[in-house]
Amino acid sequence: MSRTAAVLGAGGHGKVVIATLRAAGWEVASAWDDAEARWGEEVLGVPIRGPLERAGEAGAEGYVLALGSNRQRRRLAEALDLPWVSAVHPAAVVHPSVALGPGTVVFAGVVIQPDSGVGRHAIVNTAASVDHDCRLGDFVHVAPGVRLAGGVTVGEGGLLGIGSSVLPGLAVGAWATVGAGAAVVRKVPDGATVAGVPARLLERKPR
Repeated sequence: MSRTAAVLGAGGHGKVVIATLRAAGWEVASAWDDAEARWGEEVLGVPIRGPLERAGEAGAEGYVLALGSNRQRRRLAEALDLPWVSAVHPAAVVHPSVALGPGTVVFAGVVIQPDSGVGRHAIVNTAASVDHDCRLGDFVHVAPGVRLAGGVTVGEGGLLGIGSSVLPGLAVGAWATVGAGAAVVRKVPDGATVAGVPARLLERKPR
């Protein structure tokens, strides 16, 4: 018998989370979203039942935050006491030594190599690759097609844009943003936004 799950967020990212949970053997019983106009509609055949704060009413065995905003995932993870579960698509390759935090999603085509670790409520998006001994913090988003070489560290809330890459052993700071297609060749400070090839600092904000 399949386990029941509920998904918080019914947008495009929510669709992929639902598809991933189903592929991993979960029955997705309900979705929740703050867009009132969508209540009563369906996403991939899953009913959207109400606002995010009421998701606990689903009584599901597992919950996933299907929201693209790293800060929004952090806020809700801190506000809601629910049985968060990780979801790994069967078409992903995740070495058995890899530790995944609760609420983390790993989509189809991802490769995560030995002795890496991923924190809570992180997103490792479609066809990204994370090589050996990487450390990804809580609420990180590794976008589609990202390439992380061995020993890379990404701090809490870090966002690596689609198709970006990071050289071996480098650190991307907490709540930093790496632009799409960027090549990171030096450490990225906390709160920084970098872009380009090689990646250059555009701005830096307080965490």
